[in-house]
Amino acid sequence: MPDTPVARTVSSDAVAAAYVRIKPHIRHTPAIDLPAGAFGLEHKLALKLESLQHSGSFKGRGAFHKLLVSAPGPAGVIAASGGNHGAAVAYAARALGHRAEIFVPTISAPAKVERLRSYGAVVHQVGAVYAEARAASEARAQETGALTVGAYDDPEVFVGAGTTALEFELQAAFDTLLVAVGGGGLIAGCALWCGARVKVVAVETEGTPTLHAALAAGQPVDVNISGLAADALGASRIGAPNFEIARNRVARSVLVSDDAVRAAQRALWSELRVMAEPAGATGLAALMSGAYTPAADEKVGVLVCGANLDPGSLG
Repeated sequence: MPDTPVARTVSSDAVAAAYVRIKPHIRHTPAIDLPAGAFGLEHKLALKLESLQHSGSFKGRGAFHKLLVSAPGPAGVIAASGGNHGAAVAYAARALGHRAEIFVPTISAPAKVERLRSYGAVVHQVGAVYAEARAASEARAQETGALTVGAYDDPEVFVGAGTTALEFELQAAFDTLLVAVGGGGLIAGCALWCGARVKVVAVETEGTPTLHAALAAGQPVDVNISGLAADALGASRIGAPNFEIARNRVARSVLVSDDAVRAAQRALWSELRVMAEPAGATGLAALMSGAYTPAADEKVGVLVCGANLDPGSLG
């Protein structure tokens, strides 16, 4: 990886240090090894059920790490989110004794908004998309002096997210890791940890192609957000430091349709009784739809990264 500002400040060592720091506060989520034939696939597969993490997604790892290395004042913390990051920040803030104020766009799923309130956060629904909620949160942070916890482009947040891959490697062997991408926090952290040892593949829906578009353009660009996963993968632009890491360490970027994501959600429920929100099922969708086809002897790891959804939506 070139010697860039991000490369000089974050690394696999930073991910390892974050894991030690947050380990007392997070769940050690399970991993499942599946034989060839599972989900109609011809190769072996390992799933990491990060959907069972506190607050229902991997986001708790980054939220705890940011709060543990920072010093929130009396005004507490502020975050903007499609839902999962906000829930994680609210949960971590409550656990560590801080006030939380969360801004979400109006497209956020009701189940996610209710989860935020259940953790004691003050919730504001502002704007049609994440970018508008983020702008409102930044203005509010200037007014109050609260600590802003970025959803994906804060290095302290994404090295925390990268502990998902670290923990997965302690549980299962895999050659390739499929990672869902929204703003790029999860894939940046995972790519930092995996380095050249594991091939990291980015998976996005056709309606949320922030990394795919940035790779094509050679730099982060704005994209129009739509579709099934718009609330969780709904950043309009990949984070700049996240893109810097991804373009050097991510082997490939693929897109999947909403129909493929829905099929993967239903398959997870039907075969394993695992509930996954659309973002959490994108990695499996890439395999089931053929967007990513492994080699004959390639073992693939998939992060099932979130489960904040209305259970009735799987019907």
